Amino acid sequence: MSSDAEMAIFGEAAPYLRKSEKERIEAQNKPFDAKTSVFVVHAKESYVKSTIQSRESGKVTVKTEGGELVPLETPEIEDSEDRDDAANTSHEPNT
Repeated sequence: MSSDAEMAIFGEAAPYLRKSEKERIEAQNKPFDAKTSVFVVHAKESYVKSTIQSRESGKVTVKTEGGELVPLETPEIEDSEDRDDAANTSHEPNT
């Protein structure tokens, strides 16, 4: 791994190429809940981190890091072929 001192050769660009050691440690220690943390499409930011607030009859409400509440509809899986397509996300060829 590159240390902060090694990144100094990149000058002003260094913070954009790699986060500082302190920022990397903070990010690694931040708690993450895979059941409630999601990314949602955002008009200006492309995708934003969000947290699931509620789930009701196929509708999910999430709260973005900016505090915006966004209602979402979960996709319906109609038959076994749809389930197979959703489950088979590897890039390995089917045999």
